[in-house]
Amino acid sequence: MSQAILTRNPDRSAKARMFGPLLAAAAVVLLAGCANRDSITVGSIPDDYRTNHPIVIAEKNQTIDIPVGAGDRGITRSQQITFEGFLQNYDRRAAPTLTIMAPSGGANDVAASKAARGLMNVAIKAGVPKNRIAITNYQSDYAEASSPLRIVYSAMRAQTDRCGRWPDDVLNNVDNKHYANFGCSYQNNVAAQIANPADLLGPRKQTPIDAENRDVVIGEYRTAPRTWRPETTY
Repeated sequence: MSQAILTRNPDRSAKARMFGPLLAAAAVVLLAGCANRDSITVGSIPDDYRTNHPIVIAEKNQTIDIPVGAGDRGITRSQQITFEGFLQNYDRRAAPTLTIMAPSGGANDVAASKAARGLMNVAIKAGVPKNRIAITNYQSDYAEASSPLRIVYSAMRAQTDRCGRWPDDVLNNVDNKHYANFGCSYQNNVAAQIANPADLLGPRKQTPIDAENRDVVIGEYRTAPRTWRPETTY
């Protein structure tokens, strides 16, 4: 009876132990590549109200309506004071066109026309160049009513977009993000308080220092009595 003797090749066993883990890892990588995965693309959605409602500098019409009665003969004191206050923000250097629009087809056409010429004289006295003042007419909405004088000029102002956008239901929000209208009124209020829109672009030029005042401050600093004490009392 013959017996078979099995012998193991030590070199082959060593190679199997060495390459076995590598083959297993390669198989896992291949199987992962065949998996069906959904591609998810995450966009950059701003959640900052300053980004959603940026303050920009742009040209904007400054408008005021001044009521005129059908029985008025020229401008009244109240109309003059209101108009002069409106002209306080008029830039005399830029000198934009100041348009005075009088109603046409209303009950106060004659009175409004006289008041428009009176306001033009007030504007000239206030420093508005005469060649930058235009008197025009606009159609009144109601023939029986007294429509106001409408004064318009353009100026550079800080502004943002209009508020009141509600594209989505604020209750149907599980992402814990700001709604579209969040911060809009705040940005509008900040823009309205900026007197010089150029301040948003950079700092203003510094004025020269007061040399006399500087000498006084330095002199007081040098001659001030010493108040240092070796101990502190409470």
